[in-house]
Amino acid sequence: MLQQVYPQVQHEYEYELNKDMQFAAAHFIPNEAAGNCQNMHGHTYFVNLTIAGDELDDAGFLVNFSALKKMVHGQFDHTVLNDHPQFSQNDPNRFPTTEVLARTIYEMVQQELDRLPNQPKCLQVFVRETPTSYVVYRPKKEKQR
Repeated sequence: MLQQVYPQVQHEYEYELNKDMQFAAAHFIPNEAAGNCQNMHGHTYFVNLTIAGDELDDAGFLVNFSALKKMVHGQFDHTVLNDHPQFSQNDPNRFPTTEVLARTIYEMVQQELDRLPNQPKCLQVFVRETPTSYVVYRPKKEKQR
């Protein structure tokens, strides 16, 4: 994977980690406005998670990098996104678009982070769908628990 520079999130936390990963998945967008994307097709998605916090865990980690990879890559690699319960064929806010994928990854990751004693926060999810197209999802401040 090439080294990439991602949009930065301004924050007051002491620690920030970024985890890059990629996974291959297929999807289709069940809406006429999606044009050719209504047809099943695949991508190699590149994802970057930005996690921040003030406290390290008992192992000296903010979050274990391998745990983050398992949460995302382990869930989506070599699957059809439309088959996952997080996505819907009827609700545009849950179609498996790159925007919704980024938000869904945030929700999944933050749910797991909320279980950790040191309470790290997911500040940003970057999802590149093609070499020329990407989405950044940042929860609004009130969503950052």
